[in-house]
Amino acid sequence: MSDAVIPPALRPDDLGPDTSPVAYEVGGPDDAVAYVTLNRPDYRNAQNSVMTYSLDAAFRKAVDDAAVKVIVLRANGKHFSAGHDIGTPERDFDTYYENAATLHWDHTDTSGRSGTDMTADQRLARETEVYMGMCRRWRDMPKPAIAQVHGACIAGGLMLAWSADFIVASDDAFFSDPVARMGIPGVEYFAHAFVLGPRRAKEILFTGDRFTSAQALDWGMVNHVVPRDELAAKVDAICERMVQMPMQGLFLSKKAVNICEDQMGMRNAMDSVFGWHHYAHAANAEQGDSLGGMDAKSMKSAGER
Repeated sequence: MSDAVIPPALRPDDLGPDTSPVAYEVGGPDDAVAYVTLNRPDYRNAQNSVMTYSLDAAFRKAVDDAAVKVIVLRANGKHFSAGHDIGTPERDFDTYYENAATLHWDHTDTSGRSGTDMTADQRLARETEVYMGMCRRWRDMPKPAIAQVHGACIAGGLMLAWSADFIVASDDAFFSDPVARMGIPGVEYFAHAFVLGPRRAKEILFTGDRFTSAQALDWGMVNHVVPRDELAAKVDAICERMVQMPMQGLFLSKKAVNICEDQMGMRNAMDSVFGWHHYAHAANAEQGDSLGGMDAKSMKSAGER
């Protein structure tokens, strides 16, 4: 672990409009919209555990606020999210917080080993909680969530956006899941075939290529694409329509569509792919690195070729 000082994960009562790594504020008609803002702009909003648990605190605060009807997930800085933190000074893979999404054991007791050499069961425990578990927990929130996406939305960034009910993107947004370069079959929350369709999912995984917001709209992954300077106004306009609906109608409608996705096999498919994901980590670890020899710099360079 780095010598950098890692701030503790935020609790609901700690959250405010300028709080790092996640900011929180309410607004819109009757303060019925909660704005949850990723706030690590210097690191392209890469997601360490501090951010993940702070996000959970923000969503919990929004759900507990009876006045809030809609949640907006957005980001400060040039990019929505560069994905999981695999290289910043505040990377904290061995920081343990009390599990919120799952019941599992502590994954941080590595007995002097580095994070990339943690045992398979420890890696499974961590990713079951902070990746698959958290995204499922957020997808099932009883209030509608809109992802307001600009700039890069890569790998773990897709997981955050896909957990939301709507995605509204700026015309400069771009997306990718390049982790096949690590020998891994996509990010942990494997919704690819459901949000993109099987052939497009294979294309982005097999090539690691970026795709644009216009393509994402054409493929049905996002709801709307607007110029960057109109993005916030577009999201707010949608929120204004939604907050006029009764909370029961919003909740039950969301539940109904999510049930349909699960009946079509999404949840079971994710569980199956999650197993292959961890086979890949274990196979890589046998060669000395669970990430297949890739790091943040090499992943970024490969994506720009």
